[in-house]
Amino acid sequence: MKPDIRMAVADDAALVLDFIVKLAEYEKLGHEVEATVEQIGAQLFGENPRAFCEIAELDGKPVGFALWFYTFSTFQGRHGIWLEDLFVDPEVRGKGIGKALLAHLARRCIDEGLGRFEWWVLDWNTPAIEFYKAQGALMLDEWTVCRVSGADLVALAGKS
Repeated sequence: MKPDIRMAVADDAALVLDFIVKLAEYEKLGHEVEATVEQIGAQLFGENPRAFCEIAELDGKPVGFALWFYTFSTFQGRHGIWLEDLFVDPEVRGKGIGKALLAHLARRCIDEGLGRFEWWVLDWNTPAIEFYKAQGALMLDEWTVCRVSGADLVALAGKS
């Protein structure tokens, strides 16, 4: 059975947060989730959304999601898509839902003339790494993620 992929709407804010929490728990990062339904609603469905979400459904039941936003490559001179989160409920994994979500976003890239489709995967998540490789993803091991947040972000901004 092929999943239906649809753009999330404002009434999906609680569902999106539920998927985010499930993903965070799977990644052993549940303690890091601070987002609220109100924040998800405002950021994804407010006046000027900068992030977007697709919902995968089987028989009308939500079973997965892909949360993404546009990036820009100075080298290519084109925008791309950054996949922030991808999650499929464990009981329906292996049914092509993750692949359908990735293919949906890949088609958006092609249709909009975007240059890249990128995301991160945790280095211990072997099933996801193998799945992504099977979809044609290249693992860019030579890059190191840099992050500044919390008090360090405030200090860097000169606002301390």
